[in-house]
Amino acid sequence: MNSSFKIILLLFASTLSQQVFAQSTSDSIDLFIKEKMSKLKIPGLQLAIVKNNRLEKLSAYGLANIEHQVAVDSKSSFSINSMTKAFVGVAIMQLQEWGKLKVEDHISQYILDIPDDWKSITIRQLLSNTSGLPNNIDDKEQVLGDGTEGKNWEMVKKLPIQFKPGERFSYNQTGYYILGRIITKLSGKHFTKFIDDNQFKVATMSATQFGDSHDIIPNSAGAYSTIVNVDGKWINDGKLHNAFATFPLFFRTATGIISTCEDLAKWLIALQSGKLLNNKNSVQQMLTSVKLNDGHIDGFNRLTNGYALGWPTVVRDEHPAAAPVGGMRSALFVYPKDDLSIIVLTNLQGSNPEWFIDEIAGYYFPDMKIANGFGLSKNLKLLRQQLLKNNFQNSFKIYSNIKSSNKAFDLSEDEVNSWGYQLIEQNMNKEALQIFQLNTLLFPKSANVYDSYAETLELLGNRKEAIINYSKSLKLNPKNENARLFLESKK
Repeated sequence: MNSSFKIILLLFASTLSQQVFAQSTSDSIDLFIKEKMSKLKIPGLQLAIVKNNRLEKLSAYGLANIEHQVAVDSKSSFSINSMTKAFVGVAIMQLQEWGKLKVEDHISQYILDIPDDWKSITIRQLLSNTSGLPNNIDDKEQVLGDGTEGKNWEMVKKLPIQFKPGERFSYNQTGYYILGRIITKLSGKHFTKFIDDNQFKVATMSATQFGDSHDIIPNSAGAYSTIVNVDGKWINDGKLHNAFATFPLFFRTATGIISTCEDLAKWLIALQSGKLLNNKNSVQQMLTSVKLNDGHIDGFNRLTNGYALGWPTVVRDEHPAAAPVGGMRSALFVYPKDDLSIIVLTNLQGSNPEWFIDEIAGYYFPDMKIANGFGLSKNLKLLRQQLLKNNFQNSFKIYSNIKSSNKAFDLSEDEVNSWGYQLIEQNMNKEALQIFQLNTLLFPKSANVYDSYAETLELLGNRKEAIINYSKSLKLNPKNENARLFLESKK
């Protein structure tokens, strides 16, 4: 066999191996998604995966419309809600590249009709939700006033500022309304038109538009929720209901874009290839988590624990991400160090796909699998490593041994409790029981740890011990309805 033929055979074998791996990965992701949809009762879902700046996977699952049994396909469009803010971030960075503004500018340079204590707020602080501005929505997330821009603006200007600008993170819609006005003023066109012209059209996003439930949206996947209003109170009755949203035009910088996974993948590829922002430093600046006045970073929760310029961020040593989320139903994770992006759009409010996107990434990078300890803190990983060697036995002794040799070793109640539930997700119920029991020893004055321990005891059929621990939980917290209802059912 000559050398040229050998090379051809090797190349063919390598290509075939890559194709088999890609197909196997795709099939495994499909199975994972279908299991998640079943567990979370998600009617319809779209998925796009961009790898090395190329659309690698585009898939659709379930129903876009339950009533008419219309299946989700690649053209089905979903509301991306607050993911819209990432587009606003790009728009502001475009204006900065064009010399129209700087993100460090005070908003008083562009908006004149503001209270005096707003004048020192910067564009960066608006984008990062660190402005301290009062919110222009109420506790039920309804726009203040009669739905008109003028009334809403006059009402919010009369509210007190919440804190000194840059002092802390507080999710805020008023800042994005102001950003919309700045974009409109400096570009000479309404912010929706500016974003359409300079992002939708540039990235050939033909299925993307601004809108809400009152607009005619081609191929709309609609929205469902298990939350329903009963006698003036919002409750989760576990049943699917149609959900409707109204986003006035002036409010659509905060939430208002309707799109598809394919279009969002095109947008990401355009962003990463320099078609939307010419300077790579602009992209880096936009995706860098903003520090508060005291130097630390804050965000929504333990996952999206930072916020950049329109983009929530996942700040961690391994596989950090920029992660726009929207409406508890849509999420997009960009992993800059891994040349990987994952987009998940659903039509169920409350599906919160941001909590399982890392697991999808784990099919490309196995160390990102929860089963391999991904997402645990450094100290919790150390404990996990030792527990695995001992089949999760003698957890408190192992904890104590680590603690005695490492004074900096410390665990919080919440992180231990969360890990216990992760183990249950992995069908490691006996191991989870050991972790919940450990938490009762570490935090004996917490009602929650006894509640979780009792719940797992009941799951494993140990009702007698479950009753004992639910009783301890209820004694520590008489308002624990979960414990009270369980104990009453056993009388």
